[in-house]
Amino acid sequence: MLRRTFMAVTAATILSTPVLADDHMAKDIVAIASESDQFTTLVAAVSAAGLVETLQGEGPFTVFAPTDDAFAALPEGTVASLLEPENRDQLVAILTYHVVPGKVMSGDLSDGMTATTVQGSDVTIGTEGGVTVNGANVTAADIEASNGVIHVIDAVILPEG
Repeated sequence: MLRRTFMAVTAATILSTPVLADDHMAKDIVAIASESDQFTTLVAAVSAAGLVETLQGEGPFTVFAPTDDAFAALPEGTVASLLEPENRDQLVAILTYHVVPGKVMSGDLSDGMTATTVQGSDVTIGTEGGVTVNGANVTAADIEASNGVIHVIDAVILPEG
C-alpha cells in the first residue's frame, strides 16, 4: 500500500510539474542564470560588468556559461580582482568572449568549427569525445531562454592577448 501511494504521489508530481524547457522559454538568459545556484559568480560578474541589460535584450545570444566551480579554478584572487571597478574593461572582454551572437544549439555544432564571439575573437568547438569550447567541457547543453540558449561549461575561457 505504501509503495502504491508513493508511486501515485510521484507520478502526480511529475505530471503537474512544468516541463523545464517550457518554463525557461518564458525567461531570459539572466533570469535563468540568476535562479541557478551554480552561476552566482557569473551573475555577479555580469552585474559588475554592466552587462545585465544587454543579456536581457532581444538577442538571440548563445552563452557558454562557466559554473561557480569554473571561476573557483582560476588562480586565487583573480575573480576578486576582475570584480574591481578599475578592471571592468578586462571583465567585459572575458564575459563577452563567452557570448556568440545568434542561437547555436548543440545540433548545429561540428568538430573544429569556429564562432566569432561578441568580444571579437573566435572560439573553437570540438566534438570528439564530448563537446568542448576552447578546451572547456560542455557539461549541459541547450538550456533555452526567451532570448537565446545557454551551454554550461566547466572552465572560464580567456581571450588571447
